[in-house]
Amino acid sequence: MRLNRSLVELDFKKCIQEHAVYTRGEGEASILVGVYVDDLIVIGSSTGRINKFKQQIMIEFEMSDLGLLSYYLGIEVEQQKSRILLRQSTYAKKILSQFKMADFDATEYRRVIGCLRYLLHTRPDLSYPVGMTSRYMERPTTMHHKVVKQILRYLKGTIHFGLIYIKGPQEISIFGYSDSDLVGDLDGRKSTSGMTFYFNESLVSWNSQKQKTVVLSSCEAEFMAATTAACHALWLRSLTSELTGEKPKPVTLFVDNKSAIALMKNPVFHGRSKHIDTRFHFIRECVENGQIVVEFINTGEQRADVLTKALSEVKLAVMRQLLDVRDLESCQN
Repeated sequence: MRLNRSLVELDFKKCIQEHAVYTRGEGEASILVGVYVDDLIVIGSSTGRINKFKQQIMIEFEMSDLGLLSYYLGIEVEQQKSRILLRQSTYAKKILSQFKMADFDATEYRRVIGCLRYLLHTRPDLSYPVGMTSRYMERPTTMHHKVVKQILRYLKGTIHFGLIYIKGPQEISIFGYSDSDLVGDLDGRKSTSGMTFYFNESLVSWNSQKQKTVVLSSCEAEFMAATTAACHALWLRSLTSELTGEKPKPVTLFVDNKSAIALMKNPVFHGRSKHIDTRFHFIRECVENGQIVVEFINTGEQRADVLTKALSEVKLAVMRQLLDVRDLESCQN
C-alpha cells in the first residue's frame, strides 16, 4: 500500500492493536494519524509538527487540507476550548425524512435498522433497542415494526443529542462497567450483555450484545458479561499503552452482582461454575495477574444498565446523563 509505505518512510509506526492508526514521536512531540480509505485525521499537541507533516504528505499525494476537523464519516465534530462535541444530527434527520412513519415491508425494515445502527457511533442510548430489533431482520412482525417506529419517535425528540468529551488530566485512567439482564430474550431465553469503557471520564467504547449461551442464574449471566468486557478491556489497555508510550495499568471493571464478583476472584471450581464453558473463566486469570480489578457498584450507578434492557423514561434520562449523552444544542459556546 503506497500510503503505508509513505508513512513508514516518514518514521511513522503502524499501531499493532489498530492497524488504521499510525504514530510518530513521544510525549509532546507525538503525532497520531488515523486512516480510513483516503481520508486522514491528524492529531498532535504541536501545531507546527502537524503542519510540517501535512507539507510532507502533500508532496507524495494530491490532497486537500480541510482544516480543523468538523465532519467525518457522517459524524459532526464541534471543537470548543475545553471540550469536543460529537453528534449525527444531520444523518438522523435524513433517516426521519426517508422513512417517516409510514408502513414499510421487510426490506424497508432491514434498511432502517441498518441506518439506525450507524447512529450508534454517537448514540449509545440507542444500542439496546436497535440491537434488539436487529435480531428479527429476517422475518419482522407487526410488533417489530411498531418498535422501530417508536425508536424513530424517540430519535425525533432527541435529534440533537450526542457525546461530550471534556479535556481531562494528563494521568491516564481506563475503567469500565459490565452488566447483563436475565433471559430477557423471549424467543431463545438468552441474556443480553452490556459494557461501557471510559478513558479518564470520557466514554470511548460501548456494546450491547445477546449472549450465545442460555444461563441458569443472574450470577452466571453477569459472569459471562464480565468476561466479554475483560477481553475488550485488555485490548483498550494495550492500545492506550501503544499510543501513549506509557506502561499498561490495570483496568477497573465495575459489576453490580456480588456473587459474580466472588466467582471471578475465586480460582476454585465449584457447583456454581463447573458447567460454564472454559473460555468464560478467562477473567479469573486476568484478575489473578492484576490486569483487571473487579469492583462492586450499586445497580443505580451501573452505567451499562441501559445497554441490557428497556428502561422507564425517568431511568433512561438518568442513564443518558451517566453516559454523557446530552442535548448539544444547549452546549454551544
